[in-house]
Amino acid sequence: MEKTITIEPSMVVGLYGSHNANIDLLTHIFPKLKIVARGNEIKVAGEDHEVENFEERIHLLTAHLEQYGKLTETDILNISAMEDDSFYRLDDNGSNVIVHGREGKIIKAITPNQKRMVESANKNDMVFAIGPAGTGKTYTAVALAVKALKNKQVRRIILTRPAVEAGENLGFLPGDLRDKLDPYLQPLYDALWDMIPMQKLMSYMEDKVIEIAPLAFMRGRTLDNAYVILDEAQNATSAQLKMFLTRMGKNAKFFITGDITQIDLPKNQQSGLLQADRILSKIPGIEFIYMDTKDVVRHHLVTKIIKSYEEYEEKQAAYEQKRKEERLAQKAEQQTDHE
Repeated sequence: MEKTITIEPSMVVGLYGSHNANIDLLTHIFPKLKIVARGNEIKVAGEDHEVENFEERIHLLTAHLEQYGKLTETDILNISAMEDDSFYRLDDNGSNVIVHGREGKIIKAITPNQKRMVESANKNDMVFAIGPAGTGKTYTAVALAVKALKNKQVRRIILTRPAVEAGENLGFLPGDLRDKLDPYLQPLYDALWDMIPMQKLMSYMEDKVIEIAPLAFMRGRTLDNAYVILDEAQNATSAQLKMFLTRMGKNAKFFITGDITQIDLPKNQQSGLLQADRILSKIPGIEFIYMDTKDVVRHHLVTKIIKSYEEYEEKQAAYEQKRKEERLAQKAEQQTDHE
């Protein structure tokens, strides 16, 4: 099959890249196709389904370029690697814009579950977003909090995380308590830095308009007129999460995010997020949103890594179940022989 895809002249430079670098990248991504770009036409030849898939990706890439004004290597890799492009619904009406960040950066809800997070935050006072790394849970929640602060819907933002060690020892880090804790809270600083100019952010933090603190520092407080985000909630124990949720005061929004596949608690401690998922989901005003690999907005390899771990864990669980059944059958057989 041979096909000619016509590109809008205004899109050619952004789509092709400097010295056709993006076209060269697409040639590596689609090695079975013959791709030739001249002027505003891309000629492609190969198997029918390959050509159709390539054309679909070109349309998505041009739509991305039109909406965001740029096309990076990571964008091309992510969009080309998508197994189901239905989640990447790009719109032109700006309805998915959450907030305008630093230097005019547009912060948007991109995937369906990110859009659900935005919708849920508008309807509910408490939202749980549960899913794997890279799905934009924390980033979207922080954007919603910044929007609420800018619109004067709340007076302050409080961001918190459990200071749980992931294979490293907190006590051996240099500096005072703040120095030791800051690395655990860095992802929250990073998200805020994208959305608020540094001078303004420092002013907010000095005035306690924006507060970033470990989960343990929430005990005994009542959080009124605040947008409160608990990140990495899978590492909060049941007692800690109950303590946090009961800090909710008047005119408060609570957003809880976590990844139940990355629990760093000791084996004898239950994740409070797992328990909350079982006992709070039917309460009006609380909504649970479950993200998956289709929501991953990091490098395309992150999606593949998550899927590989999921497959491995499924095989391990099946193996353990089989071994358990074999042991029970062997025990039953021995008991029968004894009788």
